[in-house]
Amino acid sequence: MRFGLDLGGTKMEAVLLDDTGEIVWRERRPTPAEDYQAIIETIAALVAQAAIETAQEMTVGIGMPGSLSPKTGLVRNSNTQCLNGQAIKQDLESAMAREVRLANDANCFALSEATDGAGAGAQSVFAVIIGTGCGGGLVFDGKLQNGANGIGGEWGHNPLAAPTADELPGPPCYCGRHGCNEVWISGSGFARDHEAIAGEKLTAEQIIASDSAAAKASFERLCDRIARALGAVINVVDPDVIVLGGGLSNVDALYTHIPEIWDGYIFSDVIETRLVKNKHGDASGVRGAAWLWPLNKG
Repeated sequence: MRFGLDLGGTKMEAVLLDDTGEIVWRERRPTPAEDYQAIIETIAALVAQAAIETAQEMTVGIGMPGSLSPKTGLVRNSNTQCLNGQAIKQDLESAMAREVRLANDANCFALSEATDGAGAGAQSVFAVIIGTGCGGGLVFDGKLQNGANGIGGEWGHNPLAAPTADELPGPPCYCGRHGCNEVWISGSGFARDHEAIAGEKLTAEQIIASDSAAAKASFERLCDRIARALGAVINVVDPDVIVLGGGLSNVDALYTHIPEIWDGYIFSDVIETRLVKNKHGDASGVRGAAWLWPLNKG
């Protein structure tokens, strides 16, 4: 059995997967986001509860915001601030007396969709979450690519590709730079751009639902920016499949319109990369955490 946990900013979700990928147990708890020790204790309690649910051997995988530094082993770049600088892997293993595997939540999403989701069977899968922010993960031959620096597939903090004059230097990003993909290609970035151009303070969902000319123009700018950013990924990685997740992934028009646009940004006379919607929805991250242990447990 595989235990997976998605450590979110407001809630934790835990599941048990059997060897066919079926969820046989699920539990949710609020995240004590300001209290690191309480987070460790809550995760340990969920693992203990899951162990009671199954009499079989159980592996433990956890998806989390941020990542572990390959140099120090400490958490970095997490928007759940109390995790930063903490030895979470060591602390969890001490609390539970078992090995734990951890990965960035976007990487877990990518692994889930590559294993038995929308990218199943493809040799190379790039997966992106476009929600409040944006992040990415990369899977080759079913294996998550963490990279030499532990940032494999990082997408949100690359600068927007082929920026126009009015996109420079770009809005400030919490990472300290300007013009990152995240400040343009996200629900919050989409809403900010629409307000700046149209003078309307609307949510991303409200802009999508609107029939106004201003809303349609904002959506066109969003599609063009996503096409540029994904075109840059295709030029470097050339994946078989790109899977979209997050709230904006539910906009069906993206899957036809973006491939119509990205042709102009990709250095090839043929583009076979498929842009597809995720299969597992909100459950993809927690499933990917469980799949951090493959079937052979190696």
